[in-house]
Amino acid sequence: MSAFITLLRQNRNYRFTWSGQVVSEVGDHFNNIAVMSLAMQHGNSGLVVTGVFLARAIPMLAAGPVAGVLLDRLDRRRVMIVSDLVRAVVALGFILCARQQGTFLLYALSAALMFASPFFTSGRSSILPSITTPEELHVANTMTQTTSWASLTIGAFLGALGAGYSFKVAFICNALSFVVSALCIWQLRRPEGFRAVASEKKPGSNGLSQYRDGLRYMKATPLVFGIAIINIGWASGGGAAQILFSLFGEKVFNAGPYGIGIIWGFAGIGLIVGGSLGYRLGSRLTFSQYKWVIAIAYVIHGGGYILFSQMPTMAWACVFILISRAAVAVSSVLNFSQLLHHVEDRFRGRVFATNESITWATMMLSMMATGLATTRYNPRQIGMVAGIVSATTAIAWTWLNLSGRLPEPARVEEDAVPELHTLEAQS
Repeated sequence: MSAFITLLRQNRNYRFTWSGQVVSEVGDHFNNIAVMSLAMQHGNSGLVVTGVFLARAIPMLAAGPVAGVLLDRLDRRRVMIVSDLVRAVVALGFILCARQQGTFLLYALSAALMFASPFFTSGRSSILPSITTPEELHVANTMTQTTSWASLTIGAFLGALGAGYSFKVAFICNALSFVVSALCIWQLRRPEGFRAVASEKKPGSNGLSQYRDGLRYMKATPLVFGIAIINIGWASGGGAAQILFSLFGEKVFNAGPYGIGIIWGFAGIGLIVGGSLGYRLGSRLTFSQYKWVIAIAYVIHGGGYILFSQMPTMAWACVFILISRAAVAVSSVLNFSQLLHHVEDRFRGRVFATNESITWATMMLSMMATGLATTRYNPRQIGMVAGIVSATTAIAWTWLNLSGRLPEPARVEEDAVPELHTLEAQS
């Protein structure tokens, strides 16, 4: 905890980035609970929930390549601010959904909100090594991810109460959170600015060719490629969870919006616990040990997921989803730290945006399968299958490791950060 406090106190840029993140992500989860509750009010709610998540996932596939290229060509700070402001306007539009019985507007606004998101989230990942020293990077990565999970927990619990009280309040809070985030990002300062360093743009190249260059870079870097592969494995079960949490809260345990919020909240607690453990492990593990920890984490994740789906009470279900998500968090912190240390700045936007696209593409397929399965199978059966599929991620990763396909690449460090701290000390 002292390392986190020191980072916030001494690093002005990270302090503003973190402050905006806290506000906007709590607002996101107000939106999530409210939207899911609206979806559950429609007939055949399982398919409507699936439709909402597909409406979110499909635009992510289109936005990922565009966001990646723009973040590696333009000022990343400005791209993030525009993303926030667009999302603020879209978030207000959800108020209309509470007054209408149809689902079209719910789908359309969900799609617009998610299309704008990777321009911010991948941008934040891309600038993180630029606003921290190499020594601060692991702390900053852990804090950024743990904050996301803490905001999920707080937002889920508060969103459950807020949605039960007023959908309008939840959507207004979400819109205001994006405005606050934009103001925080506007405060970032760096002598070199926030464009990618040493861009490989060639005369006559276009966005498509640059995106292909990013894909070639990922394929040629075994660790980056391996992490992308296991993102597919995690998302194969993770997509089902997006729907199952709502179904378990509303239908299995008959707890309404409150039940959805409680399950998401305990999942968030698990992520926070796992993030703390991942932080402690990250500073102690060798690269070889790191690879084995990832395999073990995915076995625990899948096992916890299976047990969650079979528990007779919501209390026990929450215990095991907490354990499952803690294991996911350990792997996420460790994997993300590796990417931040090893991916070249000129490719960061494309690498992080592509990983988001890959994850959402897999989640989309998982959600489609889950939505169709809800018409024939009960949520407990679907949850067991999803847990088994998620656990197989460990098999793919272990095979890559044992076959020598995951060598450690050279580290990439930022040169400009010491000057950054000089500027901050003078401000």
